[in-house]
Parts: sequence; C-alpha cells; structure tokens
Amino acid sequence: MSDNSAAQLAGRAMLVTGASSGIGRAIALAAAKAGADVAITYRANEKGARDVEREIRALGRKAATFRADVADESSVRELGPAALKALGRLDVWVNNAGADVLTGGGALLSDSDKLDLLLAVDLRGTILASWRAVELLSAQPDGGVIINMSWDHVLTGMRGTNPQMYAAVKGGVLAFSKSLARSVAPRVRVNVLAPGWIETAFGESLDEKTRREIAGTTPLERWGTPEDVAGAAVFLASPAAAFLTGQTILVGGGAVM
Repeated sequence: MSDNSAAQLAGRAMLVTGASSGIGRAIALAAAKAGADVAITYRANEKGARDVEREIRALGRKAATFRADVADESSVRELGPAALKALGRLDVWVNNAGADVLTGGGALLSDSDKLDLLLAVDLRGTILASWRAVELLSAQPDGGVIINMSWDHVLTGMRGTNPQMYAAVKGGVLAFSKSLARSVAPRVRVNVLAPGWIETAFGESLDEKTRREIAGTTPLERWGTPEDVAGAAVFLASPAAAFLTGQTILVGGGAVM
C-alpha cells in the first residue's frame, strides 16, 4: 500500500464478513492499514479470525471478532449492533462471506446441495446482511457504504456446472446491489467487487499446467492476489469514491472486460 493511501480510512470503522482467511482477511488488514477500525466475522475458522484480529490490533487499530452465519437471519440481525457497540461507530459493511463448494467438504456435495448452499449463503445471506446494513447506516448522520461481492465471469459466462451455479448466484448479487443502490441513495452508497482468478484455496488446488493456462489467457498475465481485491475495497470505502454508487469493479486482470 502506498504512503498516499495510509490515511484513506482514518476515523472510519468497517465490518468484513468471512474475514478469517483469503479475500476477507486481506480486506480487513488493508482497511486497518488505511486507518480503519475493523470488525470481522467467521463461521468455522475461529483461529484464523483471531489471528486477523491480532494483526489488526498490532497496527494500532480497534478490532473485534464475531462468529456469524449469514445464512441465519437471527445471526445477521445481531451482527450490526454488536459491531457498532464494539467499535463505537460503523461506516462500511463488506459482505464478503461466501460458501466454498470448490474445495474441502463442499466439493463433495451433490449439485443440488451445492446450489442450496450457494443460494443460502452468497445470495440470501448478502441480501439479508445488506438490508440490516441499510437499517444501521441510513440512521447515521453521515450514512455509510456497503460493498458486495460478485464474480467477473457473470458478465460472460463459463462452461461447467459449478460455474453455472456460481454465475446465477453472484449474478443475483450484482443485480440486487444495483437495485439496492437506487433504493438507498443518497445516504448509503452500494458498490460491487467482482474478483476473477484470485490466489485463494481453489487456485492453490489446481495443477500447475492449468494455473499457467489461466494466467496465459489473462491480459495482465498473472493470477490476482487477495491484496489486489483489498485495494479496490479500500478505494470504494474511502472518500475518494464518494461519487460512486451502483458500480461494479472487475478485479480480474482483464480476463473479463
């Protein structure tokens, strides 16, 4: 992060769901480096979440960790007030939590079970959390910012059963976010990040030949990193993006344009 970005979020507080690893972890740490206090959530990986919390505190920022299941409406309902109480304010809500159906136990599920999980967590969970975020942020004098997570290939499609399901769910997030942005402006800004091929657990599970082929079809000739996505998140959360709402930033090295 450049010196110029060191105070982009000074005096602000951010909530990042699903921040115990991967992209969520990178967003939480980038926000702290940019001056924000940060609350994070986890569902199963408590150790990872506590490690992130310690790193945030080591940067001199306030931090709080909560266990939350975004597929559970009561869990989502409690999250905003808890984060607000822990940090003293809340300016930015990042809906990053998502279901993993590509690695681990999720990859062993049937197609219908994968679809149910993606719909419950990525789509319904994002919608429920966004509604709760609006209630909290719109009541504040300065409003706030919501950032939702989509996928760059929803704009072009990709072959395969998993991509079909993921495109449907993440495409729903993108469409929902545009309507939400129109509904809650001007008090709350709503924007979308759409990562592409990012170095997360799925990317690490691929063979080297496939990884090279993917990099070769990307104009910037590499895989993205969680930090690449985090940089875009900090920008959208900052005053520099004050005139942006209802927009989608593709963080995919140009694979989708």
